Amino acid sequence: WRSLIRMDQEQARRLFSGGAFLVLLDVPQNTEIGIDYNSWRSGPNFMGIKMIPPGLHYIYYSAVNNTGQAAPRTGFFHYFRKQETLVYRWDANNEDVTDDGVTMEMVARISAGIRDIDKQLGAYPYDSLKTWYSLTNHISESLMTRLQPLNQKITSVTQLLTDQTKDHMGLEEQDHMIMGGTFAGVGDFPSLAKVPALSQKDCLHLIKDHTASIRFTAIPSQKHPEGSSPSDISRHNMDLTYTLTSMLTGCYDNGVDDLLGEVQFAFVCFLIGHVYEAFDQWKKMVWLLCSCEEAIATQHELYSSFISVLHFQLKHTPKDFFVDIVSRDNFLTVTLKNFFANLEDCVGAGQDLVKREPHPADDVKPHKAVYGKETHCNNSSRNGLHLSSYQEGLACNGPLMI
Repeated sequence: WRSLIRMDQEQARRLFSGGAFLVLLDVPQNTEIGIDYNSWRSGPNFMGIKMIPPGLHYIYYSAVNNTGQAAPRTGFFHYFRKQETLVYRWDANNEDVTDDGVTMEMVARISAGIRDIDKQLGAYPYDSLKTWYSLTNHISESLMTRLQPLNQKITSVTQLLTDQTKDHMGLEEQDHMIMGGTFAGVGDFPSLAKVPALSQKDCLHLIKDHTASIRFTAIPSQKHPEGSSPSDISRHNMDLTYTLTSMLTGCYDNGVDDLLGEVQFAFVCFLIGHVYEAFDQWKKMVWLLCSCEEAIATQHELYSSFISVLHFQLKHTPKDFFVDIVSRDNFLTVTLKNFFANLEDCVGAGQDLVKREPHPADDVKPHKAVYGKETHCNNSSRNGLHLSSYQEGLACNGPLMI
């Protein structure tokens, strides 16, 4: 295990005593293990990660076969407390981590003897901590709990059930399956990668396991108030401020912070968790925020924070990420042009936002490889609202050596 940052012994002792611990028992050698912005392959003595900063983190893993091919990625968010010890063991049958068989007594014993396994724990990579904070600073623990799947696992492939499996589910789980609106933004792209061998008849009755679906907030399909005139309906479909306001007042306990937190949650689940449905939700929410002319003029705090969120997301995204996906329908070009056009109609709001910190720097330059030329919005620099060019974002996935 290699961390790029160097620290003296005193600093290491302070981080050890103040940080949290993730202990993973019986993990096979060469398994892909990751936390936040870095991933590695486990060595023969690997038992987990130490010195984890308190707060929100994303842990993920993939089994690797004899030829070095990794299985689809699985992960989960966890909000670590100071000096917390989180213990899981590897389930070889399901190629997954589990807390089955992990008793409170076992956790207490491991926590009390954590220094005995110090050399078998990899240090948290502090060199990428600022990047992780910039991508997740609006995600609260309560929002994390609300958005995570009911089964607490985020998988990069759609989980499927047969009708017989559904019959054995609890009432609460079935209720969540019936409430389709709860999972708006989650597309149906079924994969049989994790489904056991089924007969042709069984395959005809496969259903999506919504207990394994991220519980994204549904964007209202009705974009205007009841009783609106035809002209008002047209106006509300062009300016989505009513839709945005409805979500802020009716869907989020913490308003603006939770809405931006979901934008970040969706982005991280796609960029690091490899969940395509999360990318779909991210696109919908970014489009919504960029299509609210009235809100841009009045919700200054929201849009100052949103520009910062979008800036860091684009800054830490690999170039080929947008070449492969966004360029298919030029989503980013259309969305940013729409955003800056709305800002042009609200020059006063733009001047106000430019005085706020933090703000994106430099220029609007979606990478030339995506569009073949630089994309600018007319007079966008006059409003002082700029988005940086893309940079290679994911840290190099080097070998984990323990």
